[in-house]
Amino acid sequence: MPIPDRGGPLAGVRVLEITKVWAGPYAGKMLAHLGAEVIKIESNSNLDEMRAYGGVDINSAPYFLSINQEILSAQVNMKTEEGLDLVRQMVAQSDIVIDNIRPGAMERSHLGYEDLKKIKPDIIQLSIKMWGNDGPLGYQTGYAPCFAALSGLTALVGHEGETPRGMNIRYGDSTAGACAALAVLAALHHRERTGEGQYIDLSAVETMTSLVGDSLFAYSVTGQVPEADGNFHPEMAPHGAYPCSGGEWISIAVADDAEWQALCAVMGAETLGHEARFGTLTDRLANRHALDAELAALTRQEEAAPLADRLRKAGVPAFRSQSSLDLCSDDHLWGREGFRMVSDHKTGTRPIIGPSWRMEPDAAKVERGAPLLGEHNDYVYRELLGLKDDRLAYLIASKVID
Repeated sequence: MPIPDRGGPLAGVRVLEITKVWAGPYAGKMLAHLGAEVIKIESNSNLDEMRAYGGVDINSAPYFLSINQEILSAQVNMKTEEGLDLVRQMVAQSDIVIDNIRPGAMERSHLGYEDLKKIKPDIIQLSIKMWGNDGPLGYQTGYAPCFAALSGLTALVGHEGETPRGMNIRYGDSTAGACAALAVLAALHHRERTGEGQYIDLSAVETMTSLVGDSLFAYSVTGQVPEADGNFHPEMAPHGAYPCSGGEWISIAVADDAEWQALCAVMGAETLGHEARFGTLTDRLANRHALDAELAALTRQEEAAPLADRLRKAGVPAFRSQSSLDLCSDDHLWGREGFRMVSDHKTGTRPIIGPSWRMEPDAAKVERGAPLLGEHNDYVYRELLGLKDDRLAYLIASKVID
């Protein structure tokens, strides 16, 4: 059956996704949320690992469900010549090919950029690898924690004087995927102007290094190697997360002396506000550990949300630190469609994290959850490739469509 047009600025753009795990699929999801038709190539014999995470069947794995909304699934055994021929036929009808499989795998399968250009001269190929596709380390593979560690980011995340804590496992993949989607949009613009396709070689490590910012070159300027320093801010104090009652936390950022005095007034700690060691920003920065301890002793007696409200009304930037459960029940996010309800084969409907942008007048519909394995075989093989019933039956029986 035909796939309905969902609208959006990328309506009419077709993406062929030869990806696994998170970074590549995340790029595909971003493009799908903009209206592109994204076809994921997968097979029973070479499953995306995300379909196996969570100890459930391959069509119910929570990680896979969370990142593949509005994606189409077509089964192809790419270890067979007939399967590779089917992929090449799909390339001929696509605008973009995304891959994040092992370095060299696309080239060994004769699906490298030079091969794809012979099939479709204006094709855009996006290849995501840990170190990119060239250079002395281009052969290495890795996961998101590797990207963060190698980029220099892990060493900067943690509390002062402690072993670096690093980042949540997802950031390396989702950041690389978002950067990849941005590069694809630039390539589409280039093709619109010139008629030329492009090859995008994206290094996940370099993407994460771009987040390190000024600390990357700090040693050449200051002579000091940046280290993890918790919530320290060179121009704000107090600045951090402070414990509240019930195991909750509040985030507070004080920029000047007026805000400091306002904070002390709200907390009923005017005496603290007049102590010489905290009198000016310079004093508070010099004594920030003592300051954090004094403030934490005060906030522990308070509920986070009411305290944050009182502080904001007094002109002090402060917010309750939201947990995942808090976010899922946040009326503001639901009201802005930060969460969307999508169809799901197992549970009817379920919430997802929707696009973080709002577009008018042509926003893409995001209504369909992640696909069953091979759910869109008929659409891809019958409608796009025009295969007859006997040919399709042969490919299924011979496990080319696996």
